[in-house]
Amino acid sequence: MRRSKKFAFPILVCFLVMLLLVTACSTKGGSSDQAGEGITTVTMWHGLTSIDLDNMNKVVKAFEEKNPTIKMNLVYTESNEGSDQKLLTAVAGGNPPDVALFDRFKVGTWAAQGSLTDLSSMAAESGIRKEMYYPFAWEESSYQGKLYAMPMDTDSRLLFYNKDHFKEVGLDPNKPPQTIAELEAAAEKLTIKEGKRFKRIGFIPWYSQGWLYTWGWSFGGEFQDAATGKITANDPKVVEALQWMTDFGKKYNVEDIAGFTSAAGTEEMDPFISGQVSMKISGNFTVKGIEKFKPDLNYGVAPIPTPTGTNFTTWSGGGSAIIPKGAKNIAAAWKFLEFLGKEEGQTLLNADSQISVIDSVNDKYGYKDDPIMKEFINILPNSHNRPVIPEGQLLWNELASATEKATRGNGTPKENLDRVTETVNKALEKYDK
Repeated sequence: MRRSKKFAFPILVCFLVMLLLVTACSTKGGSSDQAGEGITTVTMWHGLTSIDLDNMNKVVKAFEEKNPTIKMNLVYTESNEGSDQKLLTAVAGGNPPDVALFDRFKVGTWAAQGSLTDLSSMAAESGIRKEMYYPFAWEESSYQGKLYAMPMDTDSRLLFYNKDHFKEVGLDPNKPPQTIAELEAAAEKLTIKEGKRFKRIGFIPWYSQGWLYTWGWSFGGEFQDAATGKITANDPKVVEALQWMTDFGKKYNVEDIAGFTSAAGTEEMDPFISGQVSMKISGNFTVKGIEKFKPDLNYGVAPIPTPTGTNFTTWSGGGSAIIPKGAKNIAAAWKFLEFLGKEEGQTLLNADSQISVIDSVNDKYGYKDDPIMKEFINILPNSHNRPVIPEGQLLWNELASATEKATRGNGTPKENLDRVTETVNKALEKYDK
């Protein structure tokens, strides 16, 4: 029997409304739900792939065995600005995941805008203490004295140098430069230039991981006043560092260097791997590439030179796990973060992949017995983190711009860094209101 159109339309509307409700419930922006029989499902957004995902799955397996009433639901979200916006939208809509993984560098910005759950009291009750981690990792996970993220992994930066090139020009391959003067002298010996073209370049201060943060701290400068929180990009020692970079560019002709770097490749064509650059500043993440593309490369790593040849330092970043504001299952989510942040979770998470934020785990991995990796570990207690401020990305962009302008003769280092300091501090004023 055919239904009349008079009754069919309302039925269709009701059906569509129910369908939308069911769809909304089933795709609930990654938020978690309470499964039956006392099981709590914790949804975690992540951007992990390859070995990092394999390791995370091992962490989840071990965690669930110890916590049978909690199930982890891992949801892949590509790690980019789009995923940040997606997470921010979910937080604003009151439907975030229970846990999300993201760069510690963002903690200050997200905490300032109220998008993260304060973990301080839960950490204290669980025995998660500052002393368990490298100082910079805890610092970068905190904002205004409160813990907002669980640090997961880290890195550090050192001077990479080609030992065969050192032998070739009469430098001792077992004595890498320790002072800025020694670095300059070695670079001069190692550089082979024909006209405007570099056949080989000894060193480029700003190449790879040679950011102004790298050199500013190596010259003894500070980018933030610890007492006031104000940005101090024009610290005299930071200015001195940028002046040195600028003078280096003038000596070798910054345009000729730019011509060289613009043609530089990556992976197996990385100029350090291919022998076109003799020394560069880079991180432990470069080691895997060398092992893959040129395992017989005769190289060493050493602390980044300083003006005095003492007080060596570096800077570090890394990933973290956070509980977004508005997460539904905070207690269960915290149980996972607690497991992730302690030695067992850290050991599973970073195996054959990353450097742990816990020193004893790196010792367990055998890194301290490895001639290359031990240098990256040994420097960590003296490592810096970028200032944890709501405008961290603005400061990063402004420092990169100041470096580019100064080395190309567009304003002096002091003028450019005064401008950075003024711009960022002005942007920070609105957070004081």
